Order: sequence, then C-alpha cells, then structure tokens
Amino acid sequence: MNLYDSKVAPNPRRVRIFLAEKGIEIPLVPIDIGKHEHRTDEYLADINQLGQVPVLELDDGSHISETMAICRYFEEIQPAPPLFGTDAKDKALVEMWNRRVEINLMGTVAAGFRHTSEFFAELEDQVPAWGELNKAKAPARFDWLDSVLADREFVAGDHYTVADITALCGVDFAKVIGLRVGDDRPNLARWHGAVSARPSAKA
Repeated sequence: MNLYDSKVAPNPRRVRIFLAEKGIEIPLVPIDIGKHEHRTDEYLADINQLGQVPVLELDDGSHISETMAICRYFEEIQPAPPLFGTDAKDKALVEMWNRRVEINLMGTVAAGFRHTSEFFAELEDQVPAWGELNKAKAPARFDWLDSVLADREFVAGDHYTVADITALCGVDFAKVIGLRVGDDRPNLARWHGAVSARPSAKA
C-alpha cells in the first residue's frame, strides 16, 4: 500500500493528519506538482486520470483518489478512534460540518490561490477576477468559523473529527493568500492553537 503525496498541497496533508490520528503508517510516494509530476502520461494513465493528489494505491494495484474517500477507507478498516462520528446523528453532523468547511473555506482559499498565483499559471485556466473575488471573500470565511467555534471545542461539536482536519488544513493554507489567524478572531485562535498542538498536525 502506498500514498501518492505532495508536501505543499493541503489535501494530501489532510490524509497524512488522518493517518497520524489513527496511528497508521504507510509508505509515501512524493509527487512534485511544481514539476508537473502529477500530469505525466504515466501518472494520468496508471494512477489518476484527473492528475491529482492524493491517491491511495492498494496492494492489489487498484487506486482510490479523492481525499475523503481515502480517509473513509481507513475509517472502515480501523474504526478507532472514530473520526467520522459515532452514532447516526453524530456521523451526519460530522459530514455536514466537513462539507461546509471544505466548500466554504477550503474552496474559497483554493480558488483565490489557483486563479491568481504564478505557481498555477501553467496548471490552471486562470480567471484572475474570480481569484481576486475569492481572496476578498476569504476573511468572512474566517469570521464564520470563528462564530461557529464560539460555543464548542471543535468544529463538529465536543470531539475532534475529520472536520477539524479539513478546517486546520484550510486555515493554514490561507497563508498563501495572505490570511492568518490573529487575536481579532479569539475563538478561531483558541481552536487553531489546540489542534495545531496535536502531534498529528506535523504529519
């Protein structure tokens, strides 16, 4: 089993943190997206037709792509600790909050970066105006998450879940568009300090 990985991209980091929380270690295959290694003919033909990371390669030679699909695979083979929730309601709430953070925070930051950065000039059909619009919207996403965390310890409630992993990677990734956690958002700062202190955050 191997994980095709990139140290500079937020989605592979989500999987690495998830695995660290589970205490699972698998070999990492580094992919340099700056050198377009994820767009080579071999990678597109054999690993991922969409040219993305992360990708999990199973022992039978098959591949699972998409961050949450990979994480769900490991949740099934090793349920403890539960990172997608416990009972039916909890699982639904974790799914809801993870999707909200994924779409409203990570999606906004990613669009702001991908459509304005020189790094993606050869990888993306850039629409600079769309990128600038998303960069302008991103601070409000931080405000929203700060308000969410006003009455709870973690994003989806009182325990750490995959929604916190997505939020941590989204918040940290926002540095690429000049947005950082500060004292002006005390709830977000408190949560960010706590989840960043977990050993898994260094994965």
